[in-house]
Amino acid sequence: DARQELDLRIGCAFTRFQTKYFQGKYGNLDSACISFGPCQTPTLGFCVDRHDKIQSFKPEPYWVLSVQVKVTNEQIMTLDWERGRIFDREVAMVFLSQISNFKEATITDVSQKEKSKPRPVALNTVELMRIASSGLGMGPHHAMQIAERLYTQGYISYPRTETTHYPENFDLRGTLHQLQRVPDLSADVQDLLSKGINKPKKGHDAGDHPPITPTREASRSELDGDAWKLYDYIARHFVATVSEDMKYLQTTASFTVGEELFSLTGKSVISPGFTKFMSWHAVAPEEALPQLRAGTMCPIVQTKLNEQKTNPPDYLTESELISLMDKHGIGTDASIPVHINNICQRNYVTVGSGRRLIPTNLGIVLVHGYQKIDQDLILPTMRAAVEQQLSLIALGKQDYDAVLNHTLTVFQLKFCFFVTSILQMDELFEVTFTPLSDSGKPLSRCGKCRRYLKLVASKPSRLHCVQCNDTHSIPQNGSVRTFRELKCPLDDFELLQWYGGTKGKSFIFCPYCYNHPPFRDTGRQIGCNSCTHPTCPHSMMSNGISVCPECTSGVLVLDPASSPKWKIGCNRCDVIVQLCEDARKVCVEDEQCEECGSQLVSVEYKLEKTKLPGAQTEAVGCIFCDPTLSGLVERHQALKPRNNYRRPAGAGAGGRGRGRGRRRGKPKDKMAQLAAYFV
Repeated sequence: DARQELDLRIGCAFTRFQTKYFQGKYGNLDSACISFGPCQTPTLGFCVDRHDKIQSFKPEPYWVLSVQVKVTNEQIMTLDWERGRIFDREVAMVFLSQISNFKEATITDVSQKEKSKPRPVALNTVELMRIASSGLGMGPHHAMQIAERLYTQGYISYPRTETTHYPENFDLRGTLHQLQRVPDLSADVQDLLSKGINKPKKGHDAGDHPPITPTREASRSELDGDAWKLYDYIARHFVATVSEDMKYLQTTASFTVGEELFSLTGKSVISPGFTKFMSWHAVAPEEALPQLRAGTMCPIVQTKLNEQKTNPPDYLTESELISLMDKHGIGTDASIPVHINNICQRNYVTVGSGRRLIPTNLGIVLVHGYQKIDQDLILPTMRAAVEQQLSLIALGKQDYDAVLNHTLTVFQLKFCFFVTSILQMDELFEVTFTPLSDSGKPLSRCGKCRRYLKLVASKPSRLHCVQCNDTHSIPQNGSVRTFRELKCPLDDFELLQWYGGTKGKSFIFCPYCYNHPPFRDTGRQIGCNSCTHPTCPHSMMSNGISVCPECTSGVLVLDPASSPKWKIGCNRCDVIVQLCEDARKVCVEDEQCEECGSQLVSVEYKLEKTKLPGAQTEAVGCIFCDPTLSGLVERHQALKPRNNYRRPAGAGAGGRGRGRGRRRGKPKDKMAQLAAYFV
């Protein structure tokens, strides 16, 4: 509870402030939500820290002496130089000159040593996420969603645990007997059972849930691609924990060429052990050396000096980031995938090839801004200290309220300092992003200054007037274009048309009315299909037909911009109906249907395209009750009106001062004096 309250209060305060501060300032900035989180932000900090190291890295040339020898009649191998890398070319050339005249390399010693690769401990959540990302190509958030689904379906145990030690009463053999029925593992599991299982390595008992194990058999045909890959790994990991360690023989051969020392190292398997089930840990056959004996002279095939450069570190993989978060105590086994997913969704990082996390300009500028103002906001040590106090609450060694109040006081002071220092971060934003006044392309005219409004396409999409310095929100997740250069009768802004929705929904809207509701009975961010203006030809008053059959609050409204594929749509939900395709004109009449109370609709066709009976070109009727018109409606569902629809007697009063009646006269400033627009 303390952790949740702290994260919520701290995160909301910082997120709200910095989002509001930067929203609308820059055109190419995705400022829909510039979030901060006590765990999320240090997570981003790890990614940006690696990016900074890559950017500041300066490659340095070095030279390596390369000698190729023929160890058998058909096998040529490259020797490893004992001196490694030389960063002075002249010195490297001296070593090359000392051995360039030798035709043979002498084997001075061949040593062998038996080594082993330990089997894994029991599987916990962090290790599962690491392997899913590095080995299976799944993001940690996606992997945990699949793991939870496998758990609810009964294939694996509970997938959120920090424990890597099996309980003393855990039925290891019983689980193996179940896995005998998994076709891909059957033979090897039977062989393991017949030889006897090995005692699992002692891991860490966190006192929560047991390690992740399979709980029943499965096959490829039962599970889809990613689900099968995850189940297969969990099953293989479990069997590997009760198998033997892998044993191999490491052979090292020492060579001399003149006075310079070289070596060859190879590995050969003695006992595969657990690598029978986890083949990616196995020793490859090509790693083995041929039979070599001390005193043998091997012909030199080539001697040369290779010039190379030091390489910068690569971007963090998800697997490496998970390890860093676990090491520094950032997040829990349940929240780690959420934090990584959040920095991806917030466009702070992108996932590149090999599931490497590459910071975006926004992520880089944010971290550098935090570092400039208060490094504690980005360093993992701050969160680790908080987690330490929270763990003491769980152990009963600290008072809940004392820890909560102390932590909130510390972050309150940091928040106040952050607010007063935000200009330091803004300086970095100014260098990286384009000011709103320089962004976007002209779209429609402003009703105040008659200059063109610029459409800023980056999220959140919006219109900006450079002259008035006004920014207007517009509908999101769709495309916007002008509508016949027609103007709103209330404010002279040019009307726009929005396309979007899963069913091809569209509507007309006025940018000013969308942000400043014209009447008290209309909410914010509505289109003309919800406007109660009494005389506007694009309003709901002029184009409303019937109450929506699917929702209680919506009205089916004719879309006047949908010609020639006419359609009506609900102004609240996604119900949409196509009607009278190819008609030249479709209008909503003032009269109502006597049977259902819906508004009558008039339809006009050209003679060559008419779909009316008897080659008629005009008809008036109810699209629900009139057999002539109802046959021209493409019913996506039953469209019987729920109840009678009656147009309001007049427009809503109030809002921006608009009401019923005639227009008195043009005011001097329509934005400031809209009260005089209608009486």
